[in-house]
Amino acid sequence: MGGFFGVVSKEDCLFDLFFGTDYHSHLGTRRGGIAVYGENGFDRSIHNIENAPFRTKFDKDVQEMKGYMGIGCISDYEPQPLIVRSHHGTYAITTVSKINNTKEIVDTIFSNGNSHFLEMSGGDINPTELVAAIINQKENIIDGIHYALELIDGSLTLMVLTSKGIYAARDKYGRTPMVIGKKEDSYCLTFEDFAYRNLGYEDFKELGPGEIDIVTQEGVKTLVAPGKDMKICTFLWVYYGYPSSSYEGISVEQMRYNCGASLAKRDNVKPDIVAGVPDSGTAHAVGYSNASGIPFSRPFIKYTPTWPRSFMPTMQSKRNLIAKMKLIAVHDLIKDKSLLLIDDSIVRGTQLRETTEFLYASGAKEVHIRPACPPLLYGCKYLNFSRSTSEMDLITRRVIAKLEGTEDISDEVLQEYADPESPKYDRMIEEIRKELNFTTLQYSRLDDMLDAVGIPAEKLCTYCWNGKE
Repeated sequence: MGGFFGVVSKEDCLFDLFFGTDYHSHLGTRRGGIAVYGENGFDRSIHNIENAPFRTKFDKDVQEMKGYMGIGCISDYEPQPLIVRSHHGTYAITTVSKINNTKEIVDTIFSNGNSHFLEMSGGDINPTELVAAIINQKENIIDGIHYALELIDGSLTLMVLTSKGIYAARDKYGRTPMVIGKKEDSYCLTFEDFAYRNLGYEDFKELGPGEIDIVTQEGVKTLVAPGKDMKICTFLWVYYGYPSSSYEGISVEQMRYNCGASLAKRDNVKPDIVAGVPDSGTAHAVGYSNASGIPFSRPFIKYTPTWPRSFMPTMQSKRNLIAKMKLIAVHDLIKDKSLLLIDDSIVRGTQLRETTEFLYASGAKEVHIRPACPPLLYGCKYLNFSRSTSEMDLITRRVIAKLEGTEDISDEVLQEYADPESPKYDRMIEEIRKELNFTTLQYSRLDDMLDAVGIPAEKLCTYCWNGKE
């Protein structure tokens, strides 16, 4: 995933840029970067944030860099922002993207005379560099950005910092957000709207799908009007988003509360306590508790003083270990208790199985699991949701392959497993329950989850649950 923050001001922008970008640290774990433009032109700094938080790595840079416009990012993948010199002049660019047709685009650009791309350490082309190369295929930046939005299969939201201002573009189907805030003498652009509130900004506008704006010291101008079709990622509310964020006017915390309440209304178990796997499961659990009357408790506390999310290593085996070490148990709230635990989702199932085994070892009588979203049946094509390289990493797909006797599953069969009213769905859930050693397992239904968001279902992307684009 990733997040970004930009500032256009009549004064020095570094303070706002630094803290606004830092507020996106929950969205990325590998690279942080800022680029500014001022009297001395462009300046940029990029740091690895895998072993230290953004603030620590950039504190010295912020003291030395100067500029009245800037863009910053937290990335889960590529180093950025990049500074590019082309026939458009010099500009800095940052993106939140997933590009599925990289090879086809690269081949086209090579055929048009582009000489090379720099490889990252893993051998891949930097997606942000590829977006810049696409933009450079056109005669002006506006046409180039529009071309990139249309050409890319996947998703793309971006900011381009020039000497004139910041060009902002939201993904053509609005899969990821872009919001503009305003205060005296300054505008900001952000992925997460909560990131500007403590900095004194107020809501100005939310870009629509495919909209392209330019933000200057004089104001905000729409260059390409938004499209009508939207498919914003529903996982922004379920998992990605910080609790104090809102997307399309819908609060993350409120949606999670609503979702938990819906889970409770369809449930018939009577545990001693309800708990959320921190942090994203907590609001779901509060909603469940209030709707059911079953006490909310915190048998787990996440240890965050030295291990925030940014400290997650890239190797999956180590990620599982650190995730386990970050949760500190409160034994008095576990022993001899029947627990109902709500997590945002089940992907591989490894961490939740280990958590459940630990609860039993700590004296829990029962462990009922309630994922806050439906079973994940498809790997996401639109966001870098996980580091999985195969859909067989999903526990649902492994179980379905076991039940069907083959990994070659047709979409027609998958649709049966996606239907909560079907016998195959029930068999899949029971098999997952047994494999992960839960007392009971009941997922949120797709219709309930969409109702919890509260905007028209046709505006929400549900691909990872039902394969529908």
